[in-house]
Amino acid sequence: MFTTLAPVNSPSNTDPHPANHRGLPGRLQPLGLLANWQLSRQHILPRPILDRVGGSSAVRSARLGTGEAIVVRSFAEGDSVARLTRLLHRAYSGHAAEGRVFFASYQSVEDTAYRLGRGECWLALRAGELVGTVTVAAPHGAPEGYPAPPGSGSFWQLAVDPSCQGTGLGQRLLALAEERISELGSSQVVVDTSVEAVELVGWYRRRGYVPVGSWRWSVTNYESVVLLKELMPRGNGL
Repeated sequence: MFTTLAPVNSPSNTDPHPANHRGLPGRLQPLGLLANWQLSRQHILPRPILDRVGGSSAVRSARLGTGEAIVVRSFAEGDSVARLTRLLHRAYSGHAAEGRVFFASYQSVEDTAYRLGRGECWLALRAGELVGTVTVAAPHGAPEGYPAPPGSGSFWQLAVDPSCQGTGLGQRLLALAEERISELGSSQVVVDTSVEAVELVGWYRRRGYVPVGSWRWSVTNYESVVLLKELMPRGNGL
């Protein structure tokens, strides 16, 4: 059973969480609304990121551990934010079932549009079916007090459809996020996740991430551990 949670660290205008949310699911409700963010109720597609990745839609190929081909490309005009939102809900449903309410497990279509509009959004497709995603930004603005070095990059909405979890797709999307952050000029990447998600924290640590602090978002019901990894900068461009 969830308990009432007061906002501890409210999202700022620079972090990828929308600063006007509709409350957490179930009985977990924040004490008060966060302000300073307005978004039309229409499901407006964010501006395509083509201008951020060299002027043309970037497409990359990969293969799952099962041998199935995957196309990884940037979010483009005509892609469905609602479809992406459904993927996020599916991907984080396991955490929610265990009591860890990640924002991605219940965020609205408007929330998804806001969050992917804060960076480069990448999609992974298997035979045209959306099975994975990640959004990256570098440098990444963070709320005051958030334990991230100045100029560091970050990623969010890293998600893999349950049908593809355990196939290596998550690791491929993580590698893409790190590659893009490095190419955009940041030498460090930070990410945070539930301190209670022991397996997920371990997954990041096995890939070179180390804890550097903690944070509490008002849109989740847990304390987050902030993880950092040193990258080799590659300069701008693809």
